[in-house]
Order: sequence, then C-alpha cells, then structure tokens
Amino acid sequence: MTTKELQQYWKQEKHEAKPVKVLFEIQSSRIAEDFLSKFVMYKIVILKTGSFDGSKVSIERRYSDFEKLHRNLLKDFKDEMEDVLFPKKVLMGNLTEEMINKRVLALGDYLVELYSMKCIRRSKKYIDFFIDPELDEAYSCLRGGQYGKALEIFQQIICLQEKLTEHCLVVMVPSLCAVVVCYKDLEDLKKAYEVSLKALALLEKHPGHRYYIPLLETMISLAYKLGTDFVSLQEKLEKGEKKMRQGLEIPTVTLKELVVKECVH
Repeated sequence: MTTKELQQYWKQEKHEAKPVKVLFEIQSSRIAEDFLSKFVMYKIVILKTGSFDGSKVSIERRYSDFEKLHRNLLKDFKDEMEDVLFPKKVLMGNLTEEMINKRVLALGDYLVELYSMKCIRRSKKYIDFFIDPELDEAYSCLRGGQYGKALEIFQQIICLQEKLTEHCLVVMVPSLCAVVVCYKDLEDLKKAYEVSLKALALLEKHPGHRYYIPLLETMISLAYKLGTDFVSLQEKLEKGEKKMRQGLEIPTVTLKELVVKECVH
C-alpha cells in the first residue's frame, strides 16, 4: 500500500459503523449563573439501547466541561480524533436560544461520535466526564455523615457505571462498597449485605484487589448479625489473606476507612 492508500484505509477503519450500545441525548438546557457569570447547563440523558433500560439516568454539564473533555482526550487520541467536530467557543451570543439549540445538537452528536470509538469510550478520561463531579459530591456527603444523600448520588453513579464500564465492571467496586457503608451506617444491614454480595461477585477473580479483604470482613460481620451463613465467607477471607500475605503483614484497614479515603484530592 502507498502512504495515501494506507491513510485512506485507517480513515475507513476509524469510521466503520459500529453497533451503538449506549444512547446519549441532550434533552434540555437551562441558563444558570454564579457570582461571576451566566452559563448554560445541558441535561444529558444516558440510556442503553438494544433492550429495555428501566434505569435511565441524567447528568448536567456546561460547555466548559465538554471543552475540558475534548482537550484531555486530544492528549491521548489526537490521531483518532482528527475528524471529530467540536462546537467552537463563541465570545458573544452564546446565551441566545438559537445558539443553545445549535449546541444541544452539536454536543449530542459529539458524545455519540466519541462513543463510537472503542479506544475512547473505554478510556478513564471519557468515563470520568460522566461521573467525576457526582463522585466528588457523593464522597463529600459520606465523609460529612450525610449518608442518605450520599446513598442517592452513589446509586445514580452505579447506574452510569453499569452502562459505561461493561468492559471492566470491577471499577464499580469502590462505589458499591460506598453504598454498603452508607446502608450500614443507616442501620439497614439487609440492604448493606445485598449490595456487598454484588461487590464480592465482581471481585471473585480479583482476590488481590485492595477492597477484597475489607469487604469480606464487613460481610462476615453483617452475615453474623443477620443470622445468615458466614462460614463460607470466613473461608474466603482466610484463603485471600493467605494468598496476599506471602510473608508480608497485611495492613489492617476497615471498609469504611478505605471508602472515606477515596476521591480525596
């Protein structure tokens, strides 16, 4: 192949039609303001396609959030994104109905275009765009003892992660464990145990994961209080500790201590 033919080949490969698994729709917008300026918040609805999705979830982002995402992705995927169109910044008229409507369409198309590229939709920078602000708020609420509010936000985050991280669901473990901690401190031990089972299922193939031992210790305590089987959990714990020890002392940290340390900047 000549250089030109090779470039054409990769261009074709890059734009090859792929089945869409997640649908992004900018459903609405609103003008917000802080002490410095006015800006537009765009409501993004994320929905799975191909089957009924009863867990439709939405987030709000402003143009500057999209702009930051674009800059960050270009650092890692400049070649892959050479043909991706991003709506340019305008100095005047960005709050007019006409401009907002144009951006609603353009930003929606932008998210779909990014998702069509496997390397991007699986990148941490892309996924962080959808969950980072909410994660910061959720952990802040948890550390402040606002367990009910934290629980509500974490449940939304988990819905997003289920849609966006099918390639590596183990990344949901910290969020699930945060939910366990919230339910436990709200004294809903049954729900805490149910969620911990989901987290453990994701960790079965990752016994070296930092959450594995603390989660099992919490589950044993919950199972004992609920009067359910904890012997099998105890066996998993002993097996996991033996595998991790390898002559070294295992650091003693509780699940709550581990969760509280997450997302600290």
